[in-house]
Amino acid sequence: MAEPVRSAAPSAPTTGGDIARRAAGSAAAGCTLAGAVAVTLAVVAGPGPGLTGYVSEAGIAGSAHAATYRIGILALAAALLLIGAALPPGVWAAAPALLATGAVFTAVSGAVTCSDGCPLPPFERATTADLVHGGASIAATAAVVFAMITLAVSGSVGSMVRRLAGGAAVLALPLCATVGLAMLVIGRGTLVGVLERLILALAVLWGLCTATALALCKEPHPDRSFQ
Repeated sequence: MAEPVRSAAPSAPTTGGDIARRAAGSAAAGCTLAGAVAVTLAVVAGPGPGLTGYVSEAGIAGSAHAATYRIGILALAAALLLIGAALPPGVWAAAPALLATGAVFTAVSGAVTCSDGCPLPPFERATTADLVHGGASIAATAAVVFAMITLAVSGSVGSMVRRLAGGAAVLALPLCATVGLAMLVIGRGTLVGVLERLILALAVLWGLCTATALALCKEPHPDRSFQ
């Protein structure tokens, strides 16, 4: 006797909240891409010291590309907020809070420009603006990396977002530790410049992939799955 055909479990209905979150993910991907392009153009086209300097030097007062740089930084800050808004219900509250914190500090780093060369202690004499800018940049990076770690262990975001966050965190943690140690031991130079760019590129790539995954995600949330 043939076994009866079992119908597939019905998929979770799409709600207005789902549509809004996917729209936020799409907007986040667009802001990430636009911000990365703007900052890259400002850094490449500017008269900075190349790999021996900081990315922030493209935004110092008087630079011909300072406005492009700041627009790019603000777009990246908006992307972080939008990624937080695109996260599904049930995600650990720490994740959107960390993304919002990263967005605020990213915006501060773009609004408060450093002086020529973006000097930082202990090897260079820094102004108050330099310290505010540098501190905001470091805090923004730390918040984003901790957000990656939080998302990597948050089951409600889906397997793709978890894998992206986990992989990015595994790469970002040693890079951040190395650049921090290098800044304290040898100061600015090619090593710090290259490491900084690698960290920023990794954060941008993670943000773009995560935003895209959230925009395209069709997995039902755990609280709405059918048994």
